[in-house]
Amino acid sequence: MSSPESPARPRPLEGVLAIEPYKPGKSAAPGAGKTFKLSSNETPFGPSPLAKEVFRAQAENLEIYPDGQATALRSALAARHGLDPARIVCGAGSDELISLLTAAFIGPGDEGIYTRHGFLIYRIAILAAGGIPVVAQEKNLTADVDAILAEVTPKTKIVFLANPNNPTGTYLPFAEIKRLAAALPPHVLLVVDAAYAEYVTHNDYSPGLEIALASENVVMTRTFSKIYGLAALRLGWCYAPLHVCDAINRIRGPFNVSSAAQEAGIAALADVAHVDKSIAHNETWLTWLEKEIVALGLTVTPSAGNFLLIHFESETQARGADAFLTSRGLILREVSAYGLPRCLRLTVGLEEANRLVVETLAAFLKTESIQSV
Repeated sequence: MSSPESPARPRPLEGVLAIEPYKPGKSAAPGAGKTFKLSSNETPFGPSPLAKEVFRAQAENLEIYPDGQATALRSALAARHGLDPARIVCGAGSDELISLLTAAFIGPGDEGIYTRHGFLIYRIAILAAGGIPVVAQEKNLTADVDAILAEVTPKTKIVFLANPNNPTGTYLPFAEIKRLAAALPPHVLLVVDAAYAEYVTHNDYSPGLEIALASENVVMTRTFSKIYGLAALRLGWCYAPLHVCDAINRIRGPFNVSSAAQEAGIAALADVAHVDKSIAHNETWLTWLEKEIVALGLTVTPSAGNFLLIHFESETQARGADAFLTSRGLILREVSAYGLPRCLRLTVGLEEANRLVVETLAAFLKTESIQSV
């Protein structure tokens, strides 16, 4: 029998109840004809044909457990980037690795820092581990090293930095990442989330590998969900000090990455031409979209990723634009959960979708102007 003080049913940890469940963007436009999903930063080219081929072949071996160490995939990643495979851990998307890192290094009462408009999973992971989320303010929608350092206390155990950041598209140059890593106390883990690294063409950018190579408290996470087009397979990896790899290997599931994901990842890495095509397409159309949308009178945050943050005059106008676009089969991402209720995030698509977005935004603004007369 339970005592008067005992709960009447199982009760989740306090931090769990403080979590707002992650809400993905829309994936359909009911009533519209042809639909263009530009809400989740998915590559418009899909995965490499080589990755598709090996994925199909895995249907013949579904009864066999995957390699729990992802040995071949880690070797392929090490060869591709010139790394030590012993310092690579693979996961079911970089999301899983972020959660594992948090679970390994944050306990009740510990603090984890992320920036004002950083990826929502950071807050979720910190709370799920029983930690205290701490928000560092940004400057011009960009992470600020001094603001992050100002939030560090003796309770700080982990700092998350998305570079480039989602959903703003802004980034910190390599010099600033180095400055942050050098200034953090040695017991604080810095996690550089470089999910969009392959898209960045700026000369002063680095995904953080150089720092992770030489540090005992820096981890770089990457994903196959973006430029490699394997989002449905959930595949990510991190490069970390050996002691960090040991910690997360102790708590991850023994078969956390499927055989299909491992084999598709290896094939995707080998198809350099497919990646190069995606980079060139993104560079051309990201620039074009920014120019054309600004010409409509809207503000756009310059982006280093494969998406743009579009600013509207008010939250009402942003919601109106979202509904107008959706009714015409154009699905963008509303980002009020990130503290940006006056914005929409647009993924770079193929030419047809990109041109249609600009035409539809122009039509929306014209309609709105007529209605206000």
